[in-house]
Amino acid sequence: MLALGTSGGPLILRLYYIHGGKRIWLSSFLQTAGFPISLLPFSIFSIIRRRRLLVAGDNNNNSSAKQTMFTMKPLYLIAFAAIGLLYGVDNILYCYGLDRLPVSTASLVTATQLGFTAIMAFFIVRQKFSAYSVNAVVLLTIGAGVLALHGGGDRVGGESSKQYVMGFVMSLMAAAMFGVIMPLLEFLYSKMKGTITYSVMMESQLVIGVFATLFSVVGMIINNDFKEIPKEAKQFELGEANYYLVLVATCIIWHLNFLGTTGITFCASSLLSGVMVSLMMVVTEVLAVLIFKEQFKAEKGVSLALSLWGFLSYFYGEFKQAKKLKKNHIPKEELPQNHNGFPHP
Repeated sequence: MLALGTSGGPLILRLYYIHGGKRIWLSSFLQTAGFPISLLPFSIFSIIRRRRLLVAGDNNNNSSAKQTMFTMKPLYLIAFAAIGLLYGVDNILYCYGLDRLPVSTASLVTATQLGFTAIMAFFIVRQKFSAYSVNAVVLLTIGAGVLALHGGGDRVGGESSKQYVMGFVMSLMAAAMFGVIMPLLEFLYSKMKGTITYSVMMESQLVIGVFATLFSVVGMIINNDFKEIPKEAKQFELGEANYYLVLVATCIIWHLNFLGTTGITFCASSLLSGVMVSLMMVVTEVLAVLIFKEQFKAEKGVSLALSLWGFLSYFYGEFKQAKKLKKNHIPKEELPQNHNGFPHP
C-alpha cells in the first residue's frame, strides 16, 4: 500500500495540475477524503468485538457489557483529532508545493522529511541511532540542499522565480510537518495503556482522516471550490468524465499512502516509515521523468545519488545489526521491543 500510494499519489496529482486543475484546497481534500474506504473493515472489526463482549457478558452473567464504537479514551480521540488537523495543514502545504514544482523536484524535497522525522523521533520517542542511520539522514539532507542551491532551471512553464521558490519552501515545510506528525503518532501509540490492537489502529486512522478532511472542506468552502468544480471539470483537457475519474483515483491512491505510513508507524516506528516514504520518493522521481518527460539535470542526478547512498547506508546498518544479533544468539524475547510488541527495526 505504501509503495503504490507514495509513488503514485504525486504523479496523479501532477496529472490533475498539468491538464487544467487549479484547486489547491480540492487537492488537499483528495489526500484524505478516501477514509470512508476503511469504514467497511472497521465495521467488521466492531461487530466482531461487540459479539465477543456479549459472549463475555453472558458467561459472567453480566448483561451490561459495555459496547461502544470507539474503544479508546476520549483524551486519545482528541489527540488523534489534533493530529488530523496537523495532517490537513501538511496536505495543503504539500499541494501548494507540488503545484509550483515538477514532480521529480518536489519528490526529492519531500524526501528530506526523513531528516525531520529522525530529529523529532529522537526528542519525542527517544529513537536510538546508529552511525549508519545518522549517515543516511545527513546524506538525504545534503541531497535536498543541492536542489535548493542549484534548482530553478526546471520551472514549470510560465512560472516566475518567486513562485518556484515559494513552491520549494512550501514543500520543505510540508516535509518538516510530516516529520513532526509521525513521531507524535508513534508517541500516542506508546502511551495508550492496555493491548494496542489493529482495531485501535483503524480507529485512529479514521479519526485522523475525518479531521484532516474537515480541515480541507473548510478551506474549500472559503475558497468556493465546490462551486468551481463543475466549471473546472468542463474545461479539463482530458475531458469531464476523466476529470472525475482522476479525482476518485486520487482519493484511493492517497488513502493507500495514508494507511501505509500510519501502519508502519504502528507496527514498527516512525523512523522506518520515514525511510520507506523517502525511498519511494526516489521511485516517484524516476517515474516523473519517464511519464511527464521532466528535465533531469546534473543537480537532480547528484541529489538522487546521495539519496540512494543514504538508503543503502540505513539498510546496511540494519543488516549488520541483525547479523550481529544472530551471531551473538540473542533470543527474540530479549530484543528491544516497541510499544506494540514488535522488535524495533
